[in-house]
Amino acid sequence: MATRYLYLARHGAADAFGNLTDVGHRQSSLLGERLAGGRVDAVWHSPLPRAVASARELARQLPNVPVAEAAELVDHVPYVPGAAETPPSWLGFFDGYDPAEAAAGHKQAEELVARFANVPDADSHEVLVTHAYPIAWLLRHALDAPPARWLGLNSANTALTVIEYRDGLPPTVVMFNDMSHLPADLRWTGFPESRRP
Repeated sequence: MATRYLYLARHGAADAFGNLTDVGHRQSSLLGERLAGGRVDAVWHSPLPRAVASARELARQLPNVPVAEAAELVDHVPYVPGAAETPPSWLGFFDGYDPAEAAAGHKQAEELVARFANVPDADSHEVLVTHAYPIAWLLRHALDAPPARWLGLNSANTALTVIEYRDGLPPTVVMFNDMSHLPADLRWTGFPESRRP
C-alpha cells in the first residue's frame, strides 16, 4: 500500500514587498536541516518570490532532491464563505470579493487538492513550500471539515505541518504548525503579536 507524506511549510518571514528577510533565510535553512534528517523525494514551491527563495534556501540542505514550481501552491483565498458562515472578525476581510474572484480562488483550491491530496502509485515524501491559506485549505480538507473552517488555521513562517495519505483510509494529520526546528527568537513570525502564546 503506497503512502504519500506531505510536509507543508509556509515560506520564511518576508518584508512588505514579499522578499525573504534575513530571518526568513535563517528559518528556511533550519527547516532544511530538519528535513535533511529524513527522506525527501521532491520540493515543490509556490511561484511567488518569498516561497521560491525559501525553497531554494531549504534545498541547500537537501542535495540531489529536485526542486520545482507548482502553480497550485500560489497564495489564494480558497473559499469565500457566505455571510452566515463568516465569523464577525472576518467580515471586513471579504469586502470587495466579487463572485468571479471567489470562484477563481475556489477553483485553485480544488486544483491544489486534486494534485497533492491523494495517494500516488508508490511511497512519496514531498515538501510543499507555500502560504498560510493553501496550508489551511489542505488541513481543512484532510479533516473533512466544512469549507469555511479554513479560516483561523494559521501557520507560522517555516512551521511544519505533515499530512499522510493512504489507500482506503482517511488522511492523517501527523503534526500541525510545528516550530521545534526554530530557536525561540525565530518562532511565531507571520502571526500578529496578540496571537503568540
